[in-house]
Amino acid sequence: MDEHTFEINRERAIDYLNTRDNVYVFDGFAGWDPKYRIKVRVICARAYHALFMNNMLIRPTEEELANFGEPDFIIYNAGQFPANRFTKGMSSTTSVEINFKRMEMVILGTEYAGEMKKGVFSVMHYLQPVKFGQLSLHSSANVGMDKGDVTLFFGLSGTGKTTLSADPHRLLIGDDEHVWSDTGVFNIEGGCYAKCINLSAEKEPEIYNAIRFGSILENVVYNPATRVPDYDDVGITENTRCAYPIEYIPNAKIPCMVDQQPSNIIMLTCDAFGVLPPVSKLTPDQASYHFLAGYTSKTPGTEDGVLEPIPTFSTCYSAPFIVLHPGRYAEMLADRMSKHNVNCWLINTGWTGGKFGTGKRCPLAYTRRIVDAVHSGELLKADFESFDVFGLSIPTGLEGVPREVLNPSLAWADKEAFGREVRKLAGMFQKAFRLYEGDVQESVRMAGPKV
Repeated sequence: MDEHTFEINRERAIDYLNTRDNVYVFDGFAGWDPKYRIKVRVICARAYHALFMNNMLIRPTEEELANFGEPDFIIYNAGQFPANRFTKGMSSTTSVEINFKRMEMVILGTEYAGEMKKGVFSVMHYLQPVKFGQLSLHSSANVGMDKGDVTLFFGLSGTGKTTLSADPHRLLIGDDEHVWSDTGVFNIEGGCYAKCINLSAEKEPEIYNAIRFGSILENVVYNPATRVPDYDDVGITENTRCAYPIEYIPNAKIPCMVDQQPSNIIMLTCDAFGVLPPVSKLTPDQASYHFLAGYTSKTPGTEDGVLEPIPTFSTCYSAPFIVLHPGRYAEMLADRMSKHNVNCWLINTGWTGGKFGTGKRCPLAYTRRIVDAVHSGELLKADFESFDVFGLSIPTGLEGVPREVLNPSLAWADKEAFGREVRKLAGMFQKAFRLYEGDVQESVRMAGPKV
């Protein structure tokens, strides 16, 4: 978009906000580490948008608010008012745009609150490497209560990033956006944005109990008489969400930062082909390869119109928010992993025993058991075998997880069909990775699947 079009949309948003009887303003911080944080001002026409950002940004103390001064980044949210689709450069009535020179964001024609959250992350994804020399990541993070070991979870929506990082035996640093700095790890946000589809107190007690007064439910159907939400109702969309302050999670690490380098990185994928093992130990080159590839499947409810899983490659697990060349983030990640001797695991929370439609989703209990074994160090001591074509190291056994689940080739009844799906997915990886072949070392190129 050219700058003139941005100016037209900015003027349109401000004119609309000026016609409202009430305008809501929230000032907050992005980034828990004071050395690397930015000041954000949200100006909007809906109270729920202001409350959403109150939950998602870091809430200043009264003293910090009194001395807030001028913000580093301003969001003008006029989401109720459409963009003019006849303006040069516009193609619809919806417009979400960031001007990095002015450090401003303008929203027209959409009231989805998540646009503001992701706008802040896009800005941080630029500022942290460029201005501060730190690595911003689309990841969740938690820390062990006893050992103080930090784990980063990479993954797109629907892969289990929020669910698996909300572990009752560990402290939650954050569920979505972090910075791996020279001194440790800190959360960019002051809250969580969890999916609510099929939410239950039994499966996800931390998230379920965080939904109380002050939380924002978005797209969730509820009974207007009893005011009880129905988390199984997909009448509006499967992309039902809740935004709540991170302190609503009982084992949240407040402040959301640690002066400790990560011990483990877990890359989450949801493989709809039922091909990838539920856990693989990655070499440093494989870690760079899979980080750049960012493979998963868009699952129903993640995006509008997705009715069955669609394979997708989202580089650095954050393609919509990538501002710099992906190689910049991958290089910083590899450097930090090498410097601090970090273990990397690829965990598939998708299908087993067959692809979508014939197999079944890997039970959450098995995935939790695998993650527990990563944290305890048990998996490091396991015996490993090679998984053909992809060249992955997979454990031959883990107590509590059946052998046929650990090795997908054993779980499929139709071995010939399994071989076809393996080669098909490998071909997709190779095609997707051609974008980055010229910008990575030979060893990283060779770390992918070989057909």
